[in-house]
Amino acid sequence: MEYNFREIEQKWQQYWAENQTFKAENTSEKPKFYVLDMFPYPSGAGLHVGHPLGYIASDIYARYKRHKGFNVMHPQGYDSFGLPAEQYAIQTGQHPAITTEANIKTYRRQLDQIGFSFDWSREVRTSDPSYYKWTQWIFIQLFNSWYNKASDKAEDVSTLISIFEAEGNSKVNAVCDDDLTIFTAEDWKNYSEEKQQEILLQYRLTFLSETEVNWCPALGTVLANDEIVNGVSERGGHPVVRKKMMQWSMRITAYAQRLLDGLDKIDWPQPLKDSQTYWVGRSEGAMVDFKVDGFENDKISVFTTRPDTIYGVSFMTLAPEHDLVSKITTAEQKEAVETYVKATAKRSELERMADVKTISGVFTGAYALHPFTGEKVQIWIGDYVLASYGTGAVMAVPCGDERDYAFANHFGLEIPNIFEGVDISEEACSTKEGVKIANSDFLNGLTYKKAMKRIIYEIEQKGIGYGKINYRLRDAVFSRQRYWGEPFPVYYKNGMPQMIDKAYLPIVLPEVEKYLPTEDGKPPLGNATVWAWDTIKNEVVNNDLIDNKTIFPLELNTMPGWAGSSQYFNRYMDPTNSEEIFSKEAVNYWQDVDLYIGGSEHATGHLLYARFWQKFMFDRGMVPNDEFAKKLINQGMITGTSAFVYRVEGENKFVSKGLKGDYKVQPIHSDVSFVNTSDELDVEAFKNWREEFKDAEFVLEGGKYIVGREVEKMSKSKYNVVNPDTICEEYGADSLRLFEMFLGPLEQSKPWKTSGISGVYSFLKKLWKLYHQGGEFSVSEEEATKEELKTLHKTIKKVEYDIDNFSFNTSVSNFMIAVNELTALKCNKRAILEPLAIIVEPYAPHIAEELWSKLGHSTSVSTADFPIFEAKYLVESSKEYPISFNGKMRFKMELPLDLSKDDIEKAVMAHEKTQAQLQGRTPKKVIVVPGKIVNIVG
Repeated sequence: MEYNFREIEQKWQQYWAENQTFKAENTSEKPKFYVLDMFPYPSGAGLHVGHPLGYIASDIYARYKRHKGFNVMHPQGYDSFGLPAEQYAIQTGQHPAITTEANIKTYRRQLDQIGFSFDWSREVRTSDPSYYKWTQWIFIQLFNSWYNKASDKAEDVSTLISIFEAEGNSKVNAVCDDDLTIFTAEDWKNYSEEKQQEILLQYRLTFLSETEVNWCPALGTVLANDEIVNGVSERGGHPVVRKKMMQWSMRITAYAQRLLDGLDKIDWPQPLKDSQTYWVGRSEGAMVDFKVDGFENDKISVFTTRPDTIYGVSFMTLAPEHDLVSKITTAEQKEAVETYVKATAKRSELERMADVKTISGVFTGAYALHPFTGEKVQIWIGDYVLASYGTGAVMAVPCGDERDYAFANHFGLEIPNIFEGVDISEEACSTKEGVKIANSDFLNGLTYKKAMKRIIYEIEQKGIGYGKINYRLRDAVFSRQRYWGEPFPVYYKNGMPQMIDKAYLPIVLPEVEKYLPTEDGKPPLGNATVWAWDTIKNEVVNNDLIDNKTIFPLELNTMPGWAGSSQYFNRYMDPTNSEEIFSKEAVNYWQDVDLYIGGSEHATGHLLYARFWQKFMFDRGMVPNDEFAKKLINQGMITGTSAFVYRVEGENKFVSKGLKGDYKVQPIHSDVSFVNTSDELDVEAFKNWREEFKDAEFVLEGGKYIVGREVEKMSKSKYNVVNPDTICEEYGADSLRLFEMFLGPLEQSKPWKTSGISGVYSFLKKLWKLYHQGGEFSVSEEEATKEELKTLHKTIKKVEYDIDNFSFNTSVSNFMIAVNELTALKCNKRAILEPLAIIVEPYAPHIAEELWSKLGHSTSVSTADFPIFEAKYLVESSKEYPISFNGKMRFKMELPLDLSKDDIEKAVMAHEKTQAQLQGRTPKKVIVVPGKIVNIVG
């Protein structure tokens, strides 16, 4: 009987689906284990072989934990809102829901084909109204919450209103807007409802504000920093500019310190923790106010981590977007400043942060007054200062800061060296005592730490600032000018946002004719004709009915992509619950994710936002833990081996790799499907690939065109993608699973080479043969031998260790060794082959199921207990001694380990090979080292 993987894999995939083999229950006497993958965005291209790497690893672990007696939840779903589907809709006019559904079908087919043990009864799709109903609901909870610094948690806004009613806001310690007006309880009672709502917006955890955003005109939407690469949109490579827009934002900054502290509680990769630590960016220092000369009521507030260097300030630099720039700029400098501001708007914040070489700026013509000396210092603008970091202004100390020095030197500004002979670098100051500060009468001779305390005291005494802890983290912009995203559950009454009651959720995305922004610049939802809220009927109605009395306009923006992914791991716990986001019973049982596997590229996007939402939900009593995932593993990347052809510049001529040195050539990617394992290009296939290459000339070497090879990220744009469908068809899903693990350690990047898969395919055929004799299934009931048990138990031990330590590649090697050893022993014993099927199952589940069934079992092998390792089978009872004569080993001899030295010597001397070597001579001495060697000295 041949190993027919196609028939076997189809059979067991159908069995798992029909029997819901991997469905997890929300109550069980077994301990729970929650394994989660970062759910995929279903693109039109489908999966390539790089995508399943993390899924295979998580599936192995999930299957292993089932064998270990756990109630395992391993769900899957789709992050199905997003810009690509919308862009396709713009190009073709086809509704994003249609293309998304088609893409999901492709993904589901491919995922099933690889044999994942997903609990598909828990599937979620972020674009499904039954799912985003709860994303909308969480938004409402955030809107109805404020962050109380006194209790260090989010609370219902009703508690804030109670404080306002009792005593006003003078004693409220909250995370809120900076420009607050202090009011009394009497003031609050006398405010109009609209005024009260305006005040509450300054405290709410999600709020409306005019915000500097990354605006992409070509895409007609705001982009997050992580959606911009080298100053252009990641999607399409379009220019991005900075502009101010009224946006929904979330006060993630309220959780800045808790986001840092929480990293100590979770087992996540250190590089990822470091990324989040840097992104949050905690720093200690002081806020200092500089008055603007000639503007009595205006001041520039700066945050500095080195207030002790304040006497070195010789100029100030504002971000080009700073609110005061247009106000304080003199008439003489107006044109230069406006030109510079416009140019800066075309550069993203990431680009400006990364550019440490370019020095640019413009003098505003205005001056600030030094808060201690009263001297005038010039006010410049420069794009190295960001409006979103700190206050958007810096006090420049060119004699103490490298970038300030470069700026001053470039523009010929004064650089007074009041720190001459004193090393004030952070490295010097971080020593136990720190350097002695020598820059003013009251700081002279103080150590760095004492100088910091003294200058902050002086700043506070003068009323020009205060000590402060600052964070780089900014509040998260939550609006997108897109169609294909979660609608906000918001309507507007007298310009103020109102939340729609939970009973009427979800607010479903409306139909529109066009997916582009409107002609007057409104988001795509501005094209909707039925997009108004009737507060009497509590339903969406035609826009023509808007009267701003009972029928009001709905929000036109949609939520960002990270909205749905910030709570999906919790929704999986109870995904069909239509009454609440999840039941208390479900969330209290599953608690949190035990193992999360996904890409490191989400470090400061999804993973930071998800932690923020989890902490908020914890504060409001929705979840039992304030971190959602105990352990996280970042899988490495499977890279592709790209193929290059070499086009002669200016000609439609291609030269083979070995000849390219004779020409000036431009490398061009070729589809790898046109290249064989010997790197030879199918020239005709390449010519037919594109019209422009149809009549191209090819210069061959030895009658062949040899391509260049280079390992790169596997990507459709590089034409080096390998489709898993092809691999599964030719070698089977079990071969694909084993090969992806065999490529190398999970966390490391590794190149794909299809030719290598034949090795694991051969292993599976050898494994199959162990259970068959003469083409027929044949397993003996005989007792296993010592050697067979040794092979089995060292394999159990190694595989168990490898899975527990996520070292899946070495397990595959060990399987190969075990099968080779058992083959050599001609083992067909049930006592060996039955447990072997179980330990292979997490890696190659289809063949394991088939063999388990043939062994006479009626239930799935996935339900079997993992074999127990017994050390006694690895304890050696004998030793193969090397027998040497005058130091030269002549033969080996197996002897029991419990023999004494005398017994060992007697046994060796009696051996016929010893007698042959001695030829009747009596040796001078016999050296015996028990357990090691015997040396006969003649």
